[in-house]
Amino acid sequence: METKKEPVIQVKDLYKIYRVGDSKVKALNGLDFTIYRGEFCSIVGSSGSGKSTLLNMLAGLEGPTKGEIIIAGEHMEKKTENQLVKFRREHIGFIFQSFNLLPMLNAVENVALPLTFQGMSKEERLKRAKKTLEMVGLTKHSQHRPTQMSGGQQQRVGVARALVVEPEIIFADEPTGNLDSKTSEEVMALMKKVVREQNQTLVMVTHDNYLASFADRIFHIKDGKILQIEEKGINHDEYKEHKHQS
Repeated sequence: METKKEPVIQVKDLYKIYRVGDSKVKALNGLDFTIYRGEFCSIVGSSGSGKSTLLNMLAGLEGPTKGEIIIAGEHMEKKTENQLVKFRREHIGFIFQSFNLLPMLNAVENVALPLTFQGMSKEERLKRAKKTLEMVGLTKHSQHRPTQMSGGQQQRVGVARALVVEPEIIFADEPTGNLDSKTSEEVMALMKKVVREQNQTLVMVTHDNYLASFADRIFHIKDGKILQIEEKGINHDEYKEHKHQS
């Protein structure tokens, strides 16, 4: 019996228009898609394609010019700044290209950091952070500061920090941009494995088609439009045709 797919992210008729001098630039030009619980999706496109703008919108860091963004049943475009901050804190984990670890804290303290906002006791925070470090294979490095770790290890700490809040959704922006190809593959495989086990949703932005291929579905974006959605090696060119007809 197939389990019913549960939508976690729904985007409807999404536009983002910037004014540049007298002209208007459509960074996002009418996007529609759904991402389901437990799914790993990558958004791939060259620089200026609109992929980072889209990630910012999904995370509620930027508001749309027009359209709807429904995440975990809630309308992001209707929330105030304070509501968005609270929502991100409770539902979303972030993984960045530049790791963004605090140099004066060791690995376990860096991972525990997001939990301080949740009013959890220090003992409980460190306990959960250690458990999450174990999940990403870094138990032995828990007392190391960022400078004592390789880039790959630092990014694993970054992954653990995103996971520690037990988010429904993880947004990753070029998460392996500063790593060599072998380490990149290891981090991608790790991210995929962990979200699978936790039944979380992972949305990654990248310009790298190979890294994008780790995902269940690949959204190819160009000039603010989705050109195609690739599913496990199936090319959805009919998606493009459908968009032209509708």
